[in-house]
Amino acid sequence: MATTIFTIANQKGGVGKTTTAVNLAAGLAQRKIHTLLIDLDPQANATSSLGIEKQEGKSLYGALHGEGEALSLITPTAYEHLALIPSEEDLAAAEIELAQMENYLMKLKGVLAPVVASGGFRAVIIDCPPALGMLSMNSLAAADYLLITLQCEYMALEGLGQILRNVDRLRTAGINSALELGGIVMTMFDVRTSLSRQVVEEVKTHMPDKIFSTVIPRTVRLSEAPSFGKTIFDYDPTSPGTTAYRSLADEVIKRFAL
Repeated sequence: MATTIFTIANQKGGVGKTTTAVNLAAGLAQRKIHTLLIDLDPQANATSSLGIEKQEGKSLYGALHGEGEALSLITPTAYEHLALIPSEEDLAAAEIELAQMENYLMKLKGVLAPVVASGGFRAVIIDCPPALGMLSMNSLAAADYLLITLQCEYMALEGLGQILRNVDRLRTAGINSALELGGIVMTMFDVRTSLSRQVVEEVKTHMPDKIFSTVIPRTVRLSEAPSFGKTIFDYDPTSPGTTAYRSLADEVIKRFAL
């Protein structure tokens, strides 16, 4: 079966992007879908969320510079069917250096080509830095689908417009004419506030076919899990966050025929 590449991006930090990347990847793996999570954020939060230590030379930094192969960086995790390409601080330098390279927006696509060709993974999920810089733009150029995490808060829709304009630019420039908005995941939903419900309703009105039915709740357990190096499935199997990410994984499987 073909490999589908998803990039999870948002230029705003603290919107549940890494939480979604890690737990969606784990949710797919639980459903026996061979999944590769790529941590493209120099902060390496996705890496530590899976209980993996940062190691020098294990990020995609070298491969983006034409040194070494992405396949050799694939690291097993504690979860069956889930592998990781970790991150470390050196990726922060790549953010600057990529801009000076030829075909600088296509570097990641080239690096991932052997991974796709290997047929080892049905889904690849890329966790981007919280900025629309070179690494995020490279991940959009390499992806089949963009998944956007959107916080259930006022101003959330402003950021949505900005990232969608960048997708259009990549399409019209012919850099990735096949890139599609795969879906919008509403995160940090607070059942106690009418604002959360209003934001979800507003996104539903604007993009009814793109918003996922599953809404990710604001829970302490979801924010605690990474500090223990665990996914929410391991950290608290009965929490509302676990139920939500299991449901989101099922929606993704159905929507993209995984």
